[in-house]
Amino acid sequence: MSAPETTAGSTTKSAAVRDVVPFPTAVRTWFAISLQTFGGPAGQIAVMQRALVEEKRWIGQQRFNHALSYCMLLPGPEAQQLAIYVGWLLNGTRGGLAAGTLFVLPGVLALLALSALYVAFGTTAAVTGLFAGLAPAVVAIVAQAVWRVGRRSLTHPALIALAVASFAALALFAVPFPLVVVAAALIGWLLARLAPHTLRPAAAHTADDGPPPLIADDALHAERPSRRRALRILGLSLLLWGAPLAAVAVLTGAGSVFTTQGLFFSGTALVTFGGAYAVLAYVAQQAVQHYGWLGAGEMVRGLALAETTPGPLIMVVQFVAFLGAYRDPGALNPWAAALLGALLTTWVTFVPCFLFIFLGAPYIERLRGNRSVSAALTGITAAVVGVIANLAVYFALHTLFTKVDDRTWGPLHLQLPDLSTVRPTALAITLAALVMIFGLKWSVLRVLGICAVLGLAVAGATAVW
Repeated sequence: MSAPETTAGSTTKSAAVRDVVPFPTAVRTWFAISLQTFGGPAGQIAVMQRALVEEKRWIGQQRFNHALSYCMLLPGPEAQQLAIYVGWLLNGTRGGLAAGTLFVLPGVLALLALSALYVAFGTTAAVTGLFAGLAPAVVAIVAQAVWRVGRRSLTHPALIALAVASFAALALFAVPFPLVVVAAALIGWLLARLAPHTLRPAAAHTADDGPPPLIADDALHAERPSRRRALRILGLSLLLWGAPLAAVAVLTGAGSVFTTQGLFFSGTALVTFGGAYAVLAYVAQQAVQHYGWLGAGEMVRGLALAETTPGPLIMVVQFVAFLGAYRDPGALNPWAAALLGALLTTWVTFVPCFLFIFLGAPYIERLRGNRSVSAALTGITAAVVGVIANLAVYFALHTLFTKVDDRTWGPLHLQLPDLSTVRPTALAITLAALVMIFGLKWSVLRVLGICAVLGLAVAGATAVW
């Protein structure tokens, strides 16, 4: 009897090293999270914070913030990269693959369906009512994200001041996002050297009120960095990233719309520092004016669809590619061409996210004990709160008002709404969503469902009258 018991115990211990939580349980959780990833990075980070840090206690706040700070330094959608990072911490490589894939899958399918609906019927009026209710709900979700992340991350007045300064730099002075991140890292490093007491609360206080998290803040991940591992991951990732593009170029020609889209969006995947908003202006300009894949009004409608479907906002590039390939299919059926263009663009946009995390995460894990690096990342974490607040204001302005004007006075850049263009329905649904989230403490899915019904009801009543 003793031998089998020992073997079983060894097996259990070995599994525990590989998986912090059972892999099927993690997959179900990531799938549930993927259905709630509305509202851009702010809402997505809030969903993961609530599910992983507060409810399930799989990861502590300090570890979560460290991972988020690293992801903010990378090009690409930081929320998806954060999911890959946490998935890797929980279940290794397969956990990262599952988390990252599930994070974008609902959005890919939803936007494919909406793109097809747009092309088939020439309008998105059929879903306008639905999204008229979802968009105001997203405003409330983003507001909750600012409160949650700020309350648990800004543990000293100096960090609060840094968050406010970051918000002002972005919202009032249009400072480029990379400069804000670099400045925040430098300020964090200086605070550690000149006023270390300002950072001690963040290091000592994990902001966790429940039981200890499964992943302890001081535990190292079992996968150690090495040159051999780095070269293997780099080679395999580059092969996976480039092989579909090379195949399309060979089969459809170097000048086809598919090859052009694949190369263009591969490049944008490497320069999307600061989230989707930082690069979408460039994408819109090239897609509309240079390549002619779609019109300016269509780009705006695509962005609206991407903002109110689950997944990263950069998913709008899938809509752009779908329309461009449908209208220039070459020898393919237009619908087949649209599907190929959309899927290829999605592939080259998101595969680099896995490369950045799998390649860099083991090194970042080992640097958590380095005081200078930790201080710099603490500064970035504070800046993240300001970034989320800036996104919240941007989203609220463009949801609640029909017209928003850009005003410039010297170095000051402001977005001011035209108060006469307020959307009463959006304002009312936003207030209702705020009450449901902050007052009634209802779940995100419940709030989204109720707001969607409200939007459909208003659209139906308007159509009747």
